[in-house]
Parts: sequence; C-alpha cells; structure tokens
Amino acid sequence: MLARKSIIPEEFGLPGLVSRMPRKPVFRDRVNKARFIAKNGSCNLAHKNIREQGRFLQDVFTTLVDLKWRFTLVIFTTTFVSSWLLFAMSWWLVAFAHGDLEPERQNGTECVTDVKSFTSAFLFSIEVQVTIGFGGRMITEQCPTAITVLILQNIVGLIINAVMLGCIFMKTAQSNRRAETLIFSRHAVIAVRNNRLCFMIRIGDLRKSMIIGATVRLQVVRKTTTPEGEVIPIHQIDVQTESAVASNNLFLLAPLIICHVIDKNSPLYDLSAMELQCSDLEVIVILEGVVETTGITTQARTSYVSEEIQWGHRFVPIVTEEEGVYSVDYSKFGNTVKVATPRCSARELDEKPSILIQTLQKSELSHQNSLRKRNSMRRNNSMRKGAGSSGSLRRNNSGLISPKVQFFTPSEGGQNLNAVT
Repeated sequence: MLARKSIIPEEFGLPGLVSRMPRKPVFRDRVNKARFIAKNGSCNLAHKNIREQGRFLQDVFTTLVDLKWRFTLVIFTTTFVSSWLLFAMSWWLVAFAHGDLEPERQNGTECVTDVKSFTSAFLFSIEVQVTIGFGGRMITEQCPTAITVLILQNIVGLIINAVMLGCIFMKTAQSNRRAETLIFSRHAVIAVRNNRLCFMIRIGDLRKSMIIGATVRLQVVRKTTTPEGEVIPIHQIDVQTESAVASNNLFLLAPLIICHVIDKNSPLYDLSAMELQCSDLEVIVILEGVVETTGITTQARTSYVSEEIQWGHRFVPIVTEEEGVYSVDYSKFGNTVKVATPRCSARELDEKPSILIQTLQKSELSHQNSLRKRNSMRRNNSMRKGAGSSGSLRRNNSGLISPKVQFFTPSEGGQNLNAVT
C-alpha cells in the first residue's frame, strides 16, 4: 500500500520545525586533567627515561641538597663511618707492617701507641678525624708513614665536614621555607573594575619581615594546536598585570589584589562565563622576591583552574584602621561577594558597551527593590508590634473605665432618669 500523505505539509510538521529552530551552543563537560602546578606550588611533572644519569654526579653538591632529608642523613652517616673504617684499616696496616701488633713489642718503638688490634685502630681513627684526644693512643715519630696517614686523614676529614655541613645548612635555609608564609587566595575572581572585565587574585605575606623587590607574573597554560597541526601540550602565555610598570615591583606590606585587565592581548578575551567553565586552561601565579633577613631569593607559586575561578565575585576588604593602627583580618582573606557582572566575554563587552550599562541598571533596580521590600517588611513588623501593644493597652485599661452610675431626681412632671458617669 502507498503511504497516505498528511494534510499538514512536511515543512510545518514537528520534525521540520525542530530542524529550523535556532540551537543554542552545547558545551561539553570539561575533562578532568592533571594540573601543572599544585596549589602548594609543587610542579606536577615526572622526568622519565633519563639516559645520562652521570650528569647529576657532576654536580654532587646540588644533588645532595635536592635529596630528601632521609637520604641526606643516610649519606651523611655512611660517609663518616666509611672514612673511619678506611683509615682504621690504614692504621692497622701501618701497625702490622711496623710490627706493633707483636706482644713482645716494647713501648716507645711503635708507630702508634696502644694500637694492638683493629678495634683500637678504629678508635684511633675516630680520635684523629674528629679531633678527640683521650690520651691513651697517640702517634710517635718512629714511623714517617704514620705521619703521612695522619695528614691525609685530617685533610679528608675537613673536606667531608665542609661538604656535609654546607649541605645541611643549604637544606635548612632553602628559599622554599620562606615561601610557606607567602599565601594566595583559594579562588580567583572575574569582575568589572573601572568598566573593564578584570581577572583578580589576592596575595599576602604572614611575616613582618618584608620581601624586597617582589614581582608577580601570571601565565596561562593550555594545550593548543598550531595552524600547521603541531600540538603544543604546555603552551605558556604571559599575562600582563595592572601594576606592570617599568620596575614592576610590589610593596608587599599588606595583602594586595593583583589585577589583570582582560583586553585584546589577553588569552581570556574570547571566553565567557559558560566557556570558561568548560575550558582546560590553567592560570599560574609566580611571586618572586628577596628575603629581607637572609638576602636569599625566594619564589612562591600556585595555580587556578577553571573550577577555581569565580565569575561575578569580588574580594571583601580586610584592612581596617583601629586606634591609629592598620590591622589585617586574615580570616576573611579569601572571602568574596557577588557583584553585578556581565556573563558575556570581554570581546562582546567591547563590541556592545550597552551590555554593561544594562547589567548595572538591572543590578541597581534589584537593589532598590530589595531595599523597598526590606523597608516595607520593617514597617509591617513595626505596625504589627504597634497594633499588638495598643490592643494590650486597651485590654489592660478596660478594668480602669469607671462604671455608669444612675441617679433618680424628682421633677415637677414626674420622675426623670439621669445617668451620670
């Protein structure tokens, strides 16, 4: 059988209408990916398949400083014990070659007195290297070889002490220890400042000793593909901050808000609020400066992914003046409040400045409406309280109303009833 034609034309049917309806852009959920810089500043990068491992041994001191404490202490102990054992063997061989280990050997003719076994040679080796003189064992002038071994052990001991103590000092005075007191806000915000969309973060220093010549650098890291098809997994784009002047130095006396104006040169210029949540970009913040007390250059790092960027928020003020002293409330360091902000990108905002005006007008109207509602609710509550108080006064004063008293007075035409209260 032939298919029966419908009375309604196909272009006006449900499939035709659906196909011609304008579709909104569909944004897929962002795939969770590893971040390059963790919130504590550590780099999330693993080095694999390094064939030339000998390059690390060419710079032994830096390798020892970069090791963890447990490995440093193991190397520290092993080096000293090995040197003591090595020179203990040397002293035992010197005594053995000179015949000091024979029982009938008289005092005064040995290379080292009271060295009769390997244990006594080991104890003498420790005394020589760490300059401990107990007085029982000592070197004599009977053996020039023993004098040579003594000189060599002193030189080797001084070198080992210098390297190990310098390594421990550098590990305890590393610059990343000072970076622990340089803090960043948990979230970054995007809001309107001076009629421009701005990306803002807050930084602060918990210590009173300042960071001299502090500078802040922002970088956007994302995976990009060039027109030639080359895939760049870590494409770093420098982001200019608002305080970028000739020196770009910050006076980090109190917590500061670092602002990046989203303009034509910004990598965030084409991103709206919805597109930002679906993007895979990561904003890296690097704070560098010289520690005032030690003179060592320190660096603190953190990063913000799209989930940690709040659109339409602003940081609350935390610096107040109390009794002639400026105080900082660090409990509100990362607190933000919602503000009127267009949800469109900075490009759309530049092309249509009326969007910002409309957004601000709507915000002002909503603020006025909320104030009116609040005032009306206060009036109603006050009227209810007033009505309740007047009713209670009436009930309380009802017992105080004087009762009506009737007096009967005689008159010429009869008796009249006069009521007097």
